[in-house]
Amino acid sequence: MRRKLPSTQTLACFEAAARHRSLTRAAQELALTQGAVSRQLGQLEEFLGVKLFKRAQHGIALTPAGDDYARKVQLRLDAIERDALDLMGRQGQGESVTLAAVPTFATRWLIPRLARLAREQPDLNVHIAARTRPFLFAENEFDGAIYAGTPQQLEQWAGTHATLLLQEEVAPVCSPALLKGGQPVTPRALANLPLLQQSTRPDAWRDWFTAQSVEAPKAMAGPRYELFSMQVAAASCGMGVALVPTLLIQGELAAKTLVPACESGAIARRAYYLVQPEQPERAAVTVFRKWLLKEAGRP
Repeated sequence: MRRKLPSTQTLACFEAAARHRSLTRAAQELALTQGAVSRQLGQLEEFLGVKLFKRAQHGIALTPAGDDYARKVQLRLDAIERDALDLMGRQGQGESVTLAAVPTFATRWLIPRLARLAREQPDLNVHIAARTRPFLFAENEFDGAIYAGTPQQLEQWAGTHATLLLQEEVAPVCSPALLKGGQPVTPRALANLPLLQQSTRPDAWRDWFTAQSVEAPKAMAGPRYELFSMQVAAASCGMGVALVPTLLIQGELAAKTLVPACESGAIARRAYYLVQPEQPERAAVTVFRKWLLKEAGRP
């Protein structure tokens, strides 16, 4: 049976015009004339029997139907492009796993270990994209995600199941230059030092001071960074105290560019999990999951 599919050229024109809200800019991106793009859009609307665009004061605007279709088309075109690049990279050989991961964990824990996987499974490619928050697997082409969170947060991630990898222990660290004599301070004294905040964990410092039974009115004050790697860089430069997972800063602790800022106070609130969609697991994903558990010291 013949599929009801527009051509990829037509969809590319539509996606570019929808993204730019301009026929001229879409034509420039695709190396086509404005007239050619306009004809493609007209053919698409005729094919679908739905109005996708309307004229606006500056260029064009999407109709509600067009806006909804544009989001879906962009996801599909992105997936087709990734599949093509994956096949080109593998030259038709081997299999691949596409993984979403919290960035600092990926760069500091996972990627340094992938050389061992490459030696054990030379035909398996692992593609990694950065994600700091939960997402819908149905709208993304990921086989799994490495996520740092609590069991309660994982329960709210619909349509998934999670496998525990590593427990996380966070502790306050800073540059030795920030401490008098380079010596750790008490939790109460720490409350008076500049605190570096994690935008994805806005309550982290408040929770830490609560665990130490210390009042800290400024626990949520200070510059915010999205990634732990940004916090680590800021702390290493003496900008303040960072509250970070110790497993991510082993190099800095060994080199003493970062030192414990407090006499005590490492706490465990979250863990790192491999999160997967509730669907049959491909053989390549099974191989990667078993290797990942072995690296994490899990049976």
